This record gives sequence, structure tokens and C-alpha cells, in this order.
Amino acid sequence: MTHENEEELIRKLKQGSQGAFESLFDKYHKRILAIAWGITLDREESLEIAQDVFVSVYQNIHTFRGDSGLMTWMRKITVNICLNWKRKWIRRLRWSHHSIDQGEIDHSELGDPGGVTPEESYIELEFQHLLMDHVALLPEKMRTVFVLSVIENLSCQEIADTLGIKTGTVRSRLHNARRHLSQAIEGIIEGI
Repeated sequence: MTHENEEELIRKLKQGSQGAFESLFDKYHKRILAIAWGITLDREESLEIAQDVFVSVYQNIHTFRGDSGLMTWMRKITVNICLNWKRKWIRRLRWSHHSIDQGEIDHSELGDPGGVTPEESYIELEFQHLLMDHVALLPEKMRTVFVLSVIENLSCQEIADTLGIKTGTVRSRLHNARRHLSQAIEGIIEGI
């Protein structure tokens, strides 16, 4: 989305345009859902969090100052809602959240495979499932940084700004996440 298009969308959102909100949802809901799922590892909670993000955006668009891009603002809202969700469950149940239903987001919605054979698609999907199983085992802080880096393709500085931590901390968590996942992938390959 060009800067002019984004400014026009924001203007229409601030005016309360239903069509602008639908455009916003169509453009960003998959990205918001992917971030939420990457942090919570729970499909149903991710869907609810994504809904909460869009409600929050709708209710608070008038406070958006434009210091950053719209997606940057929405990403920060998503991360905050996810982390608040996690804190709520830890307080309520005094345990780390583990998904009961093991339901997953349909990763095929997150990108178009375009021109690959069914076998290649199957192998890629199986690899993604195995990789996400290992991502799920990462500690929450490490997983959050990894998701923002890999799924959202954010720089270390953008992740630091989003999470309110230092860039060195981001780099360290990202390095450790990649190291853990690299070891896991080596184990998968050896098992083949």
C-alpha cells in the first residue's frame, strides 16, 4: 500500500467509513492472525485476539497520530493484546499455556504456493508443521521475537520498538531461537 493510499484509508477510517474498515480487515487480518498465533500458539485464542485488535483499531483510530505506519501500530496492539492474554492466563490458572486442541492456522492462507507440484506442497507443508512444532517449544520471549522477525519480517530495531526492549536483547533472543531451531532441523533431517 502506498503512503498516499494508507493516508486516504486512515482518513476514511477516522470518518467512520464501513468500507474503509472492511478494506483494512481484508488487507491485514491474515498478518494479525499469524502474529497472534505465533505468540499464543492457540488457534481459537488467536482468532479472538485478532478480532480484539480490529475492535481496538476501530475504537481508537482517532488516536492514531501517523508517527509510524498503520501496520506498525496494529502490530504493536496485537503484541500487547497477546501478552496481556498470556498474563491473564498465567494469573488465572498459574500455568504456562499449552493448546489443548492442537488446532493450527491453515498456513496455506498465509501465502500462495504458485506453480509447485502437489508433492512439493505436501513436503513444504509437513516441514512447516514440524518447524512450527519446534517454534512452539521456544520460550515465549524468544518465540515472540522470532515470529516478529520471520513472519512479519521486522528489523531488530522495529522489534525492539514494538516490544519496548533493547536491540541487543532482540538480537540475542533471535540468535538463540535460530540456534534452537537449527538443532531441531538437524534432528529432523537425521531422522529422515
